[in-house]
Parts: sequence; structure tokens; C-alpha cells
Amino acid sequence: MLTPTGTLVADAAKGGRGLAAFNVITVEHAEAIVAGAERAGLPVILQISQNAVTFHGGRLAPIAAASAAVAEAAGVDVALHLDHVEDAELMRQAPDHRFGSVMYDASTLPYAENVAATREAAEFCHARGLWLESELGEVGGKDGAHAPGVRTDPAEARDYVAATGVDALAVAVGSSHAMTDRTAALDHDLITRLRDAVPVPLVLHGSSGVPDAELAAAVAAGMVKVNVGTALNIAFTGAVRAALADERLVDPRKYLAPARDAMANTVAHFLSVLAPR
Repeated sequence: MLTPTGTLVADAAKGGRGLAAFNVITVEHAEAIVAGAERAGLPVILQISQNAVTFHGGRLAPIAAASAAVAEAAGVDVALHLDHVEDAELMRQAPDHRFGSVMYDASTLPYAENVAATREAAEFCHARGLWLESELGEVGGKDGAHAPGVRTDPAEARDYVAATGVDALAVAVGSSHAMTDRTAALDHDLITRLRDAVPVPLVLHGSSGVPDAELAAAVAAGMVKVNVGTALNIAFTGAVRAALADERLVDPRKYLAPARDAMANTVAHFLSVLAPR
């Protein structure tokens, strides 16, 4: 069932487990994420990024409605999250499309401008019952402050959370966006220091490139929300390639079904790592 993001994150933090947030690009992504979560018997977050909205012609409503419908029919708790939003106008659409949360991304701005823009976003979201995530600077894999090797400073993180009023903070601790191999090594001591420095849950971006043992250790050190995107696309694309080896195949259902199943398997695996029984 569709559940507020803040509720799921608070429950995960209280229980000392990770809560996975998987990127939705197509309806098959949403269906696969929920199928994997149902198999694991664990809650999950469906997150739609600004990039995904752009892919759908700049129209948020259709993919949001489809994802919300999939969430409502789920046998586990599912939250709907609008991710990496840089466009304030897009953020303002979130309350009308059943989102429980937004990640407002002002990380490319100078620090003072980031703080001001994020504080304004927090005021907008909180007035409408939405939970807000943000970050100080870019996580590795993009140009900017959090290029590979850069780490979030705990004191700066504490000041940023106090100044903006955000409900969760994405931090740079060694992961990178869009990794296709799982070789990232996280700074677990830094995660613990960040956990102790800020009063809100920590979020790990770029988790597809992090090995299972590193993810489990990150949760033990204090990470709560864990974002996964590329790993689903690797599973999806691999299954499609395998199905299309049959050159006679023309029905898209014949390759989308195994792609959806492959993504569901990936979801169930990540959930088992982040919240072991």
C-alpha cells in the first residue's frame, strides 16, 4: 500500500535496517520493484528522478500515476519519492501526484545559495506534509564538489541540516553514481561520525557500485536510505539482450517480461542485504 516516505524511513532507522529506494523509469520498473519487495516481505521506495520525467517528455503525471497505482496494489508498504529535482516547478507538482517526499538537489550551487534554495524547498514541502531530502554537494560520478575521493565533512553537514531544516541528508562517503561494477569502498568510520553529527537519517547515493558486504556495513554504521538505480538497468538490459538473441521475436512482452523478472530478482537481493532476516 502507498505509505508516507517519512514513516518508512523512521521505521527503518528505529529498527537499525536499511530502506532501499529504487529508480523508476518505466512501468515495468515499478512493477518489478514492488514484486521484489513483496518477495522479500519488506517495504520499499519507488523513486522517479527529474531525468526520468524528462525521458517521459517532461510530463510527471503519467509515470507518477502508474507508480502510485502499483504502490496501492502492493502487498507491502511502498513510498513514492521524487528524486534529484533541480527544477523548483517540478518539485511543486509533487503534492498533486501522491508523492510522500522529494529530494531537492541544489548541490551545484555555491553553499550559501544551496542553503537558501533548500530551506525554501523545505518550507514548501513541510507545509504540504512532504518529507525532504537534500545534499551539500554532488556525489561522485558527476562534476562538482563530491567528485570521487571527496567526502562530506561532519561539521559542515551538521550546520547544513540546521540551516535548511531538511529531513534527510545524502552524503559523500565513497560511492559514485552510474557505476556498472561493484567495486566502491565506503568510509564506514565517516558514516558513523556523520550519523553522530546530524539529527536526521543519512542517505547513500550511487549504491549500485557498492558490494554487498560494504552495504551491510554501511547500514550498521548508520546509513538508512539506500538509493539503487543502475543495478536495475543492468538486469533489465541484460535480459532484453538475451531475449532478442532470437531474431524472430517481435512481441515486446516477450522481452519485457524477463526484464521485469530480472529486475525483481535484483530488488529482492538488495533488500536481503540491507535488511537481513
